[in-house]
Amino acid sequence: MAHYVIGDVQGCFEELLDLTKLIEFSSTNDRLIFAGDLVNRGPQSLEVLDFCLKNHNAVSGVLGNHDFYLLYLLQHGGEDNSLDKILNSPKAKEYYDWLSALPLIKSIEIKNNIFWIVHAGIPPFWSPSIAYKYSQEIEDQLKNNPKELLNNIWGDHPSSWRDSHKEFERYRCIINYLTRMRYLNYDSSLDLKKKDLSPSKKLSPWFNLLEKNSLSSNEYIVFGHWASLMGKTNIKNIIGLDTGCVWGGSLTALRLEDMKIFSVQK
Repeated sequence: MAHYVIGDVQGCFEELLDLTKLIEFSSTNDRLIFAGDLVNRGPQSLEVLDFCLKNHNAVSGVLGNHDFYLLYLLQHGGEDNSLDKILNSPKAKEYYDWLSALPLIKSIEIKNNIFWIVHAGIPPFWSPSIAYKYSQEIEDQLKNNPKELLNNIWGDHPSSWRDSHKEFERYRCIINYLTRMRYLNYDSSLDLKKKDLSPSKKLSPWFNLLEKNSLSSNEYIVFGHWASLMGKTNIKNIIGLDTGCVWGGSLTALRLEDMKIFSVQK
């Protein structure tokens, strides 16, 4: 059995099929874990979700910010050209049920290595285990209070984490760090506007603020979300997988057993 983590698909279904052929994916023997943002922007989001439902025994993943957007539209109504086929589908509830059951962080142990899979990353002031604990608060809300949660998670504030944050202010902050984070101020507060790689004296990529001992030698963070990085963090155990397929780049998978990278061009 092989485990493959796949970067942001964002509705690029043909490339997903090409990637599964390249890795010779077997729904019986292999496992696919999507690093969030399965849908939106690309042309075939419905087909991507159909693939997930068809192979549900072999497919899992974590929620990305675009997945939350789809959940909101499915719960509250609305229109989006790239998502209308899903919103108007007779299987809309099936898509919602499958997607809303995904976690924000997934932990997998293989050959004594621990992989923390998350859409945007894990901020430097949380250990992976603490981030996992906080992510479970969101999962509980999605299960027990979805309508109110999805109606109150939008916005950039609070931009800093406080243990004292409560209810939707707390949930919004957790979701923003785990699904939208790229740059942090040096006080570890979020800057959600800057996306490019131009140097900044005031901001740092989140992974550059991690202390060297914040991860054990056998721990890895695997994330998506940041297409302009093209997967490059220059840190051995921090691995980016969003290589900008929807922007004309490639779709990338990481095989966890041997850390081999596979990519197909758009």
